[in-house]
Amino acid sequence: MFQSFTAATRPEDGPPRLARLRDELARQGLTGFLVPRSDAHQGEYVSPHDERLQWLTGFTGSAGFCIVLPDSAGVFIDGRYRLQVRDQIDLTAFAPIDWPDTSAADWLRQQAPAEAVIGYDPWLHTPDEIAKIEAGLKGSGLSLRALTANPVDAVWTDQPPPACGQVREHPLALAGCTAAEKRAALAEGLRRVGTAATVITLADSLAWLMNWRGSDIIRNPVVQGFAILHDDARLDLFIDAAKVAHLPGDEGVTRHPVDSFPEALRALNGVTRYDPLTAPVAVQSALAQGTPGADPCLMAKATKTAAELDGMRAAHRRDGVAMVEFLAWFDAHALEGLTEIDMARHLEACRAASGQLLDLSFDSISSTGPNAAINHYRVTEATNRRLEPGDLFLIDSGGQYPDGTTDITRTLPVGAVADERRAAYTRVLQGMIAMSRARFPRGVSGGHLDALARYPLWLAGLDYDHGTGHGVGAALSVHEGPARLSRVSMLPLEPGMILSNEPGYYRAGGWGIRIENLLIVREAAPLGDNRRMLDFETITLCPIDTRLIDRAMLSGDEVLWLNAYHARVLAELGPLVSPEARTWLSQACAPI
Repeated sequence: MFQSFTAATRPEDGPPRLARLRDELARQGLTGFLVPRSDAHQGEYVSPHDERLQWLTGFTGSAGFCIVLPDSAGVFIDGRYRLQVRDQIDLTAFAPIDWPDTSAADWLRQQAPAEAVIGYDPWLHTPDEIAKIEAGLKGSGLSLRALTANPVDAVWTDQPPPACGQVREHPLALAGCTAAEKRAALAEGLRRVGTAATVITLADSLAWLMNWRGSDIIRNPVVQGFAILHDDARLDLFIDAAKVAHLPGDEGVTRHPVDSFPEALRALNGVTRYDPLTAPVAVQSALAQGTPGADPCLMAKATKTAAELDGMRAAHRRDGVAMVEFLAWFDAHALEGLTEIDMARHLEACRAASGQLLDLSFDSISSTGPNAAINHYRVTEATNRRLEPGDLFLIDSGGQYPDGTTDITRTLPVGAVADERRAAYTRVLQGMIAMSRARFPRGVSGGHLDALARYPLWLAGLDYDHGTGHGVGAALSVHEGPARLSRVSMLPLEPGMILSNEPGYYRAGGWGIRIENLLIVREAAPLGDNRRMLDFETITLCPIDTRLIDRAMLSGDEVLWLNAYHARVLAELGPLVSPEARTWLSQACAPI
C-alpha cells in the first residue's frame, strides 16, 4: 500500500552519470562540485525531484554528500551508513569517506588539484555548512563558487518535476493553537529583540505555523514553500498556488508565487533573521540586513501543546494495537520461511486496519541476520532475507496518523538464540530502561543524558554509532529538531518535548539489536528537597520481548520498571485487540 521494495537505483548506473557530470563541470570551467542530500528546505527527506545524491551515486541514506573531482569522487557518510553505502555505490567510481572523521575541507586539500574551483548550489547548502568548508580551505588555494544553476540538473535528463501535493487543514482540536495565535506569539518575540522579520524555510516549520499538512515529501506530511514573518504578525507566503487552491484565505497572510521569493528577500528593509543552520546560502546572500538566529518555530514546535500531546498518546495507543496484532502473528509464523518483506507488508496491513493510517512515518526497517547490523537498512527485493532459526529480527517502523506520528523498534528472536546475543540484548534493554527512569534538573540537555543509555554497553566494551534519541513531531516529521538525546546536543530539555529512546548494538556481518520507545518530557513529581525536576512519560505501548533477556543481569529496579510497563501495556491495549492477540498479549506481558 505504501512501501515499495524495489531498489531506487543500481550501482552500475553511477559511473556513466558521473562521467556526464564531469563533462558538464569541465564545460562550466569548474574543477569539482558538491552534491548534497538536501533541498532548498533542508529537511531530512527530499522529493524525487531533489534526489540528486541518490541519482548520481546510488546511495539512499538520509544524510551524506558527494564531492566530485576530475579523478576522484568521495561519498561522505556517518557511522549509520558505513555498511549500507558499500552495497549501493560502485566502488570503482566512488570512494566511501567516513564523516565527520574526515571533513570535506580535509579531503579536498588531499584530493583536489592546485587552485581548484569547487562549485555548489547556494539553494542546497546552509551558510553554516559553507562557512565551515571555507574555513577549512583557508590558505590552500582552493575555493568554493556559488552557481546560478545546478549542473546535476543539466545532465539528469529524466529528473522528476518538483513536488506539488495538496494542502489539508490540521484541525485546531489537534493543534491546540490557531495559526494567527502562533504568528502573534512569534512576532512578539521578534519585537523584543528588535528584529523586523524572520525568514522561514523549513517545510515542517511552515506546516506547524500554518496549521496545515501536506504530501510534498514522502513519509512526512509537509508542504514545501517559504515564508517571511514580520514583526506585526503579517506573513508573506511563497507557495505554488495549486497546492492551496482549495483552502480559504487567512487574514494576515498574503500568498505569492514561489519564484518571487528571492526578489522579496532583496526588498526587505530592517533587520531580518535567517537560520544559518537551516536556511539556504541564497537566502543569506539576498538579505541586505540579515542577522543569524534560530528559526523561531523550532522551539515552539518542539514543546507540544496539551492537544498535541493528547493526539500523540491516542496515535500511540492505536499504533500499539497494530504492533500487538503483528507480534502475535509473528510468533505464530516466524519459523515458516517468511522474509523481511513479508514482515514489513504484514505490519503495514496491521496499521492500515485501523482505517486511520495516512502513510508510514518512514520506510520500515525490517531486517534479520546481518541486515539488522545496518542501522538504517531498507529492504529491497534484491536484499530480501529469509528469517532463519537462531536469527534476531529487528523491526523499526512507524505510522503517520491524523493526530500523531509514531516510531517504535522491537528486536525479536527467531527460535532459540545464542547466549552472546541475549547478553547484548539485555544490556541494550538496561540502557533503554535507564533513560526511561531518568529524573533530572531543568537545564539538563540530551547530551548530558545520552551516557545513561550507553553505560551498560560500555561496561562490556560495547557501543553504538548513532544518537540515543531524536525529536519527534506531532503529526509531522518523525525526525524533528532541535532536541535530541545525543552527546553532541547541549540544548536543555523542556516539558512537552517528545524524544525517541533507542539504544542498540550491532555486530557487523552478523546481527543487530535496537529497542525503542517514545518519551514525553514532563514536570517530575516532588521529591527530596522539592527541587524542580523533569522526567519522562513513555507513550509507546507495546511489549518488549522478554525471551531474549538474561534475567540474572537485571537489577531489582529494572525488573520493577519492566513489569510495571508491561502491566500498563496489558491494561491499555488488552481491551482493544482481537481475542487471539489478547491471549498472546497476556503471555507477553507476564511478569518476569
